[in-house]
Amino acid sequence: MKVLLLSRYGNLGASSRVRFYQYLPYLATQGIQVTVANLLKNDYLQDLYGGRRKRFGAIIGAYIRRLGYLLKSNRFDLLWVEYEILPWLPAWGETILSHLGIPYVVDYDDGVFHRYNMHPKAVVRALLGGKIDTVMRRAALVIVGNDYLRDYARKAGAKRVEYIPSVIDLDRYSSTLQPVNPVFTIGWIGSPATVKYLHLVHPALVEVCRNGSSRLVLVGSGQFKLDGVPTEIHPWSEETEVAEIQNFDVGIMPMPDSAWAQGKCGYKLIQYMACARPVVASAVGVARQVIEEGRNGFLATTIKDWVKAFCALRESDNLREYMGKAGRTKVEAQYCIQITAPLLVSLLMSIG
Repeated sequence: MKVLLLSRYGNLGASSRVRFYQYLPYLATQGIQVTVANLLKNDYLQDLYGGRRKRFGAIIGAYIRRLGYLLKSNRFDLLWVEYEILPWLPAWGETILSHLGIPYVVDYDDGVFHRYNMHPKAVVRALLGGKIDTVMRRAALVIVGNDYLRDYARKAGAKRVEYIPSVIDLDRYSSTLQPVNPVFTIGWIGSPATVKYLHLVHPALVEVCRNGSSRLVLVGSGQFKLDGVPTEIHPWSEETEVAEIQNFDVGIMPMPDSAWAQGKCGYKLIQYMACARPVVASAVGVARQVIEEGRNGFLATTIKDWVKAFCALRESDNLREYMGKAGRTKVEAQYCIQITAPLLVSLLMSIG
């Protein structure tokens, strides 16, 4: 079976790496040959996160390359698409494929449709507000990472919708030993695009870090500062991310209660839990599904909730170990490629 993968990013893009690339070795063992044609190269994200101007010529080149792959699409049994074929343009590519009878599977781990239907400019909402609905409706299969995305796809008229969560590879997350830190370490992993959400819990972090009793470690945030919070910032890399998380005492995921947040799939929570770390997250969206209150972590609605959770975990090694083990057990049962890879293969085979 031959598949053309139209991913959004190179391996620096978390969505492409987690939803597609980590599956490729297993797909190959099952006779699925995947040709990768990512739209944007790694230097695009490096410029974006580094605050540098996006090179217009490079973006035009990316669109031309993608159009070239579309012209070859009849050589493949199916196309596997991340979000959409051509961002910020109507669903022309998907419509043409549909008319030609070339099936495509489209994957969502984010509410990218809100980029269009909630855009501040009326002209964007008018021209592209229903674009992702069209992409979903014309797809042979829509794969989603949470219930919010599944509900949206069904309302959009998708013919078939299947759920696969964002997961980790247990072989990469092998050690679950608890860290021995000189001070209680609150950890966060992400990107410069999402580190702003830490402002939501700034008062709680100030309180729990008072008198040097705790510290904050950020991985992948870029330059960032919270007054009154002792912070260490470490660069992200695929090779070191697991070791970085293993040095946390607790992993956190603050999020706003917004439509955008509802579309998130909580991958960082899965990473923390895979390392047997307790988690604390805003009681929003997929966190309510991943976290079992008081068992593998805590859900927080108010600043007091955050402080209470931090203090409980800081004061009890046994609680951290208990929650960490419960989280790891849940990942092994639901949130690893060892569980989801066979499902993905069966879904792709059913289309191609």
